[in-house]
Amino acid sequence: MNHRFHYPGGMSQDVEDVPLLVAEDLPPGWVMPDPPVVASSAESVAIDAALKYDKRRYPTPGPDGELAGYNDGRDGRWFLIQHVQSYTRVLLRLQRQYLMHQEPMGEVRITGIIYLPEQAGDPVASPMLRNLPTSRIEAAINRRQFTVTGATRFEGGTLTMPSGRIMRAEDVMKPLGNPKRTPDFYEVVALQHTRLVDDGEVNPTAKMAEISRVPLSTAQGWVARARRKGLLPPGRRGRAG
Repeated sequence: MNHRFHYPGGMSQDVEDVPLLVAEDLPPGWVMPDPPVVASSAESVAIDAALKYDKRRYPTPGPDGELAGYNDGRDGRWFLIQHVQSYTRVLLRLQRQYLMHQEPMGEVRITGIIYLPEQAGDPVASPMLRNLPTSRIEAAINRRQFTVTGATRFEGGTLTMPSGRIMRAEDVMKPLGNPKRTPDFYEVVALQHTRLVDDGEVNPTAKMAEISRVPLSTAQGWVARARRKGLLPPGRRGRAG
């Protein structure tokens, strides 16, 4: 299975080739040292080994012996970031979320944190422990990782779709049509869903069903397919739409 992201102009990129963290993902006041302190995946593996990161206990396997539903520890990567004012350094371990025995296709989450003071042996200030902007960093990473981010993709009110056709911003909220007959159908699904989310719609998928006059289950299938194609970030458990 090959998950790809689509970019304006029809370009695409493999999920695994998209950097997990870039400087632009960090909030103001945080930077990535250049050159990076953890310069290679091999060094990340060494940190995991030193911490015995993968030496954890799983719940008892089910009757079939499988541990379905748990993230594998493979493919995580450590990055060092630094707070400009306090010089506090933080090692973040980032990993794309996926189920065991499946290919990575989910959102990127922080899966480990190590704090380091400016000077070796100094205490780490407690406010820094509380105020590390983990949720903002994760949100910025995933906005960049996934294709559709709203109206900012439209230049001059139009967007060139992967098929080459030109789509106008005002057409995003029209009925979606037939998946087999509409070019770039799932790209448009992603655009419409994202527009509704940006507009504050509580249940965007239900609204999409209303717009296209289809059963809710049909719209849910469209959105799920768009997520599998990498055109939308994964849905959060317990959250409508």
